[in-house]
Amino acid sequence: MKILKMIAYTFLMSLLGCKTEKKDFTEHEQGNWPNNARLVISFSMQFETGGQPEGAESPFSGKPLPKGQVDLPAESWFRYGAKEGVYRMLDLWDKHQIKVTSHVVGEAAIRYPEVAKAIANRGHEIAAHGIAWDDQWNMSYEEELNFVKKGIDTVEAITGQRGIGYNCNWLRRSPNTLKVLQELGFLYHIDDLSRDEPFITKVRGKDFVVVPYTLRNNDIVNIEGKQWSPDQFLEQLKAEFNQLYEEGKSKRRMMSVSLHDRIGGKPSVVRVVDEFIQYAKKHKGVVFMRKDEIAKMVKNDPNTPIDNSELEYNQ
Repeated sequence: MKILKMIAYTFLMSLLGCKTEKKDFTEHEQGNWPNNARLVISFSMQFETGGQPEGAESPFSGKPLPKGQVDLPAESWFRYGAKEGVYRMLDLWDKHQIKVTSHVVGEAAIRYPEVAKAIANRGHEIAAHGIAWDDQWNMSYEEELNFVKKGIDTVEAITGQRGIGYNCNWLRRSPNTLKVLQELGFLYHIDDLSRDEPFITKVRGKDFVVVPYTLRNNDIVNIEGKQWSPDQFLEQLKAEFNQLYEEGKSKRRMMSVSLHDRIGGKPSVVRVVDEFIQYAKKHKGVVFMRKDEIAKMVKNDPNTPIDNSELEYNQ
C-alpha cells in the first residue's frame, strides 16, 4: 500500500510539474546504534608532552644518547605538542564542531596546565592516561591502583574533569588493570584491539565497557619516525572508512582514529585529517562522538555484545 501511494504521489507531482527527489520517498535507513547512526567515528587526542621518560620514542630513537645525557632536540620535539600541536588540533575540532577524547598524562597536565585546561574548556573529554608515561604491566595491584588514582586526581585538580575512561602506556595492561579501574569508578577502557565496535566485559561479575582502540589509524604507529607520509595516512583513513561504512548497513561499526600531540598536530597531518573529516561528513548517518558518550550510550543497550575473552583475569 505504501509503495502504491508513493507511485501515485510521484505521478501527481509529475503532472503538476513538480520535481521530486528520491530521498523523499525512501524510508529512513535505520542504523545499528542506539542513536540510529550508520557509522560512529571517535578521535583520540593524546596529551603526553612533559610526561615522557628519558629515552622515550622520538625521531632520534635510532641513535640514542648515553644514559644520563639529556637529548635536547628530542625534548624540543616533545614540546612541539604543547606549544603547537594540541592547539592546532583544537582549532580543527572547533572548525568541524567535533568533540574528541583526550587521554591526558598527569605529568603533562602539571607541566602544561594551560594546555590541559584548554582541552577541557573547549568541551572535549578529559580521559586518564596515568600519572606518568610509564609501564603498568609490571606493577602490583596496590602500585597500579596508586598510579592510576594519582593520575586522575592530579588531572581533575587542574581541569575540573575526572576521567572515566582509561588508556595504558602502549596499551600494555596488567592482569589487574580492569579490576583497578573498576575499583576507582571508571566506566570504560580502550586498550583492546579485538573488535570494530564497543562491547561489554564482566569484571568481578559487573559490566565494564570496552571502546576498542586502533593501531591502524594511529599516527604514532604509522608516521612517527617512519617513511609514512600524511597522504598515505589520508588514504588509510579513507579506505578504513569506506569499508566500515559499507559494513554499517548491516551491523554496528565504529571507526577509531588516534592522534598524538607532537605528531597529529603537525601542519601536514592536521591538513589531511581535515580533508578526511570533510570526506566523512558527506556520507549519511556518520556521527562523531567522544568515547565517554559512546560508552554511556551502549552500556545498557541489549544489542551491545558481551565478550568475556579475558574472564580469567577479571574475576
